[in-house]
Amino acid sequence: MKKPRVLIVEDESSIAELIAVNLRHNGFEPIWAEDGAAAQREIDAFLPDLVLLDWMLPGQSGLQLARQWRKDARTKAIPILMLTARGDEPDKVAGLDAGADDYITKPFSTQELLARIRAVLRRRAPESVNDSVTVGGLVLDAATHRISYLGQELKLGPTEFKLLHYLMKHAERVHSRSQLLDKVWGDHVFIEERTVDVHVKRLREALAPADAAALLETVRGVGYRMTAQAAALSG
Repeated sequence: MKKPRVLIVEDESSIAELIAVNLRHNGFEPIWAEDGAAAQREIDAFLPDLVLLDWMLPGQSGLQLARQWRKDARTKAIPILMLTARGDEPDKVAGLDAGADDYITKPFSTQELLARIRAVLRRRAPESVNDSVTVGGLVLDAATHRISYLGQELKLGPTEFKLLHYLMKHAERVHSRSQLLDKVWGDHVFIEERTVDVHVKRLREALAPADAAALLETVRGVGYRMTAQAAALSG
């Protein structure tokens, strides 16, 4: 079985070496790049299964790199785990908004890092139920990984796809953030509820070009729900 390849983008060699040793011992194949240019060369040569991306890098910042890779069709779906010494809430949100799937604040334990890597890779894995589900003109086909609204195809990242799949399968029901963490993220021991809000926002942005964002409702003080009622009212 092929070992998952993890690209470590970190300018401090001692930290990169420590991460690489731990990854090797736990069945991963680590590759190290010390800055954005080296990371881009590695990505041009092969697509990793996951990128561990340091926020503070010489030259291009991790934030700029994340945005750049999210805009490129070839690298759009690569899971990105941000490494940051910044513990402030706005910085964490900025990392998620730039396209990171999750973040981990230095200093971190090896066990936490491995748990987060496995959780992100699990979320990226294709949905095991290859069904098709429809809500108010929105059609999701899990087998082909396609989503369309009234015939217009939509593009979603892996986490947003899984979130949408779950909400559509349980349409008209209100789900709290903790329920969504449990059902969509699974191993959410290290993930904050704020992460759900960021991915819901990203999901709405992906639905917006087809005017389908109204299907995803925020129920103030409770959580989120997928509903066909909004489409019926606007139709």
